[in-house]
Amino acid sequence: MAEDRRCAQPAHGGSRMMIISAALAAALALLAAPLAAPAQHPPEKTARIGFLGDVPAFLVEAFRQGLRELGYIEGRNIAIEYRSPDWKYEQLPGLAAELVRLKVDVIVAASPPATEAAKQATSTIPIVFTVSGDPVAEGFVASLARPGGNLTGLATISPELVGKQLEMLKTVAPKVSRVAVLQNPTQPSHPRAVRQAEDAARALGVQLQVLKARTPSEIEAAFAAMSSQRAGGVLVLRDAVFRAQRAQIVALAAKSRLPAVYGLREQAEAGGLMAYGASVPELFRRAATYVDKILKGAKPADLPVEQPTKFELVINLKTAKALGLTIPPSLLQRADQVIQ
Repeated sequence: MAEDRRCAQPAHGGSRMMIISAALAAALALLAAPLAAPAQHPPEKTARIGFLGDVPAFLVEAFRQGLRELGYIEGRNIAIEYRSPDWKYEQLPGLAAELVRLKVDVIVAASPPATEAAKQATSTIPIVFTVSGDPVAEGFVASLARPGGNLTGLATISPELVGKQLEMLKTVAPKVSRVAVLQNPTQPSHPRAVRQAEDAARALGVQLQVLKARTPSEIEAAFAAMSSQRAGGVLVLRDAVFRAQRAQIVALAAKSRLPAVYGLREQAEAGGLMAYGASVPELFRRAATYVDKILKGAKPADLPVEQPTKFELVINLKTAKALGLTIPPSLLQRADQVIQ
């Protein structure tokens, strides 16, 4: 009997070991379960954004930066379909239609012509315009506060902008009494800008000479008219054509020895005397916030158009010296960039 008891004891010990092993295995399984759980989640949805229009690479990067700041990463949760007409605006309608066929979630229009093409291509896909001089006059929205329809975005002009440009020109060249205004007759926002310039001119005691141009030859003819009519300065309204032709315009202003104020910093960087206007990179970065809201369910009709809050002043001292002008220290202190 004693021998039988000795033989039975190891059997009980083995049972205990099996029980302990099973308990440890169960505990380990419970610990491992939470680590494995995330792998069971469905992959993050990828939103598709259509980007329509011609802009410099740094503006595209400003838009992408805005997206990254909001947690969007290309290839992970967003895909961007870029469509550029290479400045051949007649190709924009076809490119816009292509983005519609791709069923993108939102279209970002990089210029007023791109916005118009996108608007004609779809009335359902949300459209965010990055730059618009006057989106109401251009027919993109019903009002700034309540856009209506499927478009919203950012305006580039504020009521006092043109007046400040004229004021700065008068500060730099106080003897100027006649200022030419270069306007593009195909730009819907320019009539409003001209009216603002006329109001500011009366207050400054300046006479305006409005000249229209939309092609290189017309721009050259406009500067010839400025010289014959003895303009003392030039206000170049903000426009995509004038931006593309900035080298020509800057050269003509220098040849005529006319101090000029522009609305885009690239024009001052190209040799223009000074530029004052909304920060375009900031507008493209801010466009990302509209895309984010729309992807999260907001409707363009309910998103007010945003007017510029950040303005840039760029002064080209090299050009000022060539014109024999002295920039007041008070204006230099306000400049965001001074080109030596």
